[in-house]
Amino acid sequence: MAYDSEGRGASDAGTVTLDALFTQAPVGLAVLDSDLRVARINTATPAMQGTREEDVIGRVFPGSHYVVDAEPAEAVVREVLESGVPVRGRILRARPPAHHGQERLYEVSAFRLLDSDSAVLGVTITVVDVTDRERALSRLRILDTVRERVGRTLDMVATCQELADAVVPEFADVAVVELVDAVIRGDDPPPSPVPSCLTLQRAAFRSSAGENQPQAHPVGHVGVLPAPTPFSRALAELVPQAVGLTPDLPWLNTDPARGRAIRESGAHSLLVIPLTLRNAVLGLVSLYRTTSESPYDEDDRALALDLARHTALCTDNARRYTRDHSVAATVLQHMVPVHAASRTALETAGIARPGDGSRAWYDTIALSGARTALVAGSVSGEGIQATMAMGQLRTVIHSLASLDLDPEDLLARLNDTATRLMAERASLSTGNPPQRPPATASCVYAVYDPLTRTCTIARAGHPGPVIAQPDGTVDRPDTSPGPRLGSTDQAPFASTSIQIPHGSVMAFPAPPALASHLTTATRLLQAGPALADLTLQKLCDDILCTLPADVGDDGAVFLLARPRPFPPDRVAIWPLDNELTAAAAARDFATDQLARWNVAEEIAFNTELIVSELVTNAIRYGSPPLELRLILDRALTCEVSDSSATAPHLRHARTTDEGGRGLFIVAQLAQTWGARYSADGKTIWTEQTLEGAHR
Repeated sequence: MAYDSEGRGASDAGTVTLDALFTQAPVGLAVLDSDLRVARINTATPAMQGTREEDVIGRVFPGSHYVVDAEPAEAVVREVLESGVPVRGRILRARPPAHHGQERLYEVSAFRLLDSDSAVLGVTITVVDVTDRERALSRLRILDTVRERVGRTLDMVATCQELADAVVPEFADVAVVELVDAVIRGDDPPPSPVPSCLTLQRAAFRSSAGENQPQAHPVGHVGVLPAPTPFSRALAELVPQAVGLTPDLPWLNTDPARGRAIRESGAHSLLVIPLTLRNAVLGLVSLYRTTSESPYDEDDRALALDLARHTALCTDNARRYTRDHSVAATVLQHMVPVHAASRTALETAGIARPGDGSRAWYDTIALSGARTALVAGSVSGEGIQATMAMGQLRTVIHSLASLDLDPEDLLARLNDTATRLMAERASLSTGNPPQRPPATASCVYAVYDPLTRTCTIARAGHPGPVIAQPDGTVDRPDTSPGPRLGSTDQAPFASTSIQIPHGSVMAFPAPPALASHLTTATRLLQAGPALADLTLQKLCDDILCTLPADVGDDGAVFLLARPRPFPPDRVAIWPLDNELTAAAAARDFATDQLARWNVAEEIAFNTELIVSELVTNAIRYGSPPLELRLILDRALTCEVSDSSATAPHLRHARTTDEGGRGLFIVAQLAQTWGARYSADGKTIWTEQTLEGAHR
């Protein structure tokens, strides 16, 4: 097929139409013969400006259109020529002279030409410059990628690395993310303008060249940015800086290490974006182009601002979480006892490990009569609010324990308080209440009495104890369950009393999987007599090491207690007659017993007064039988029991009153005093500290 330079040989209408298309249409048109030589071409498109038609006619495609990847482009057009199947919307890269050799993107479509006899004449191709469209779509894809991948964790360093991974190599060949050093520690970001001595820590690095890419500083390096540089200007003005790079730029010498890395990488374009949020500076993002020929332009600056805004928001969320987590961890560290306090007849040890969905604690509380309260529990949730709720419940338990309540009564009153606390916590929550599970807590409260060797246990949604017997058997006694604290279940709490033989070890674990593990999966509690040779703290550590990976992810706590015999010579019991003379007899009994215990004279004298007042009140206002009991432990305990349930009241007598000063005197002489009740009546008790009081 042959065409002259004016395209004659068609009808007049066809000639006019073809002339209009090939001289005025904004779409690039070209007719190729069967050898892919250009027969006619439209030179009215921007890509062909400054190019004469006669300079292109006869040139072979794809060289005629300055296509970068020539072989694939030629293969596509020849496939159309041979098969007749049109190709539409194929993207090709080219460097036309009209754009001074800069790479452009073109959408090419090709259709085979046939004559009236169906003989193949050649191929018609259309060429549309889609560089702006494709770059806009590429920017949108990059933005979508960053929004999808960045901020998936509440870790600031991980968030920065996610940004670097998302923009390389699609938007940059090298990405460096630096954060203000104080921000990484969870502190508030400094407001703008920032001081010149601001320290930044390199948090992330990514290069399309992999490990072969030279770095100015390793990840984790902390330093001050030198000035004046594009980096310092970006932080000072809070405006992205797009800079062309050449080896002889003066500011490269202000930071020799950074300048050397830039020169060695061959970077030709730099885009520096400050990470800012609410006019506060969190860090800096530096993007370099080394292999991509296009420098950063205004559209790239706009995209970089969107990327920085999203990253800054995610980083600040991670910073807030880090700060709250640090505060919660510090509060938790000072809230849970480092070591469980042991007493004369009870050795204790425990471990509380916070998890992703709960805060756990344990406690031991000294009670009157040489008894000890053993407490373990957990609060659902995490962060500072859950830690605060845990601390509030722990304080309430201590307050209720000082009232000498039975375990079931204590949990009932604790549940009332927990319900109010959880309601307040829910009202302060900023989340969507329907999507947030209601906050509750679990707790086990047990009271061990070494004089009767009984342990009275009440549970509130908490696993029951695991007991390792001296013969090596491990069992879980049947104890009455109760609803979780703060839940809508209004079932009553109940307690169970268990005889604990000497040499046994009681474990109060949570969650239930840990209780099952202690019962069946571990032999640590099945050592039998050898268990007595292990310290409980070492046993705690050994149990923690044997936990399966999936046990305790949401928090774990276990409290171990080993009963020991209480020395019988440190307990004295004296039945009293229901007569006024019993007070004098009780004083004589107390004086003799304290002398045998070698108690200091001042403590002995105070105890005589306490015994006299308590016995006198029991005779006047109580009911027989009466009993006096003295216990020498870490404190001296004096107890007077009777069968009446009448509660004593401390009165403040006036100067003219003849009586009413008995309990007031007792309160002044003792460090603490109180009353506890049982089915047989009540006991009024006092405690006096013995430190430095022995003769």
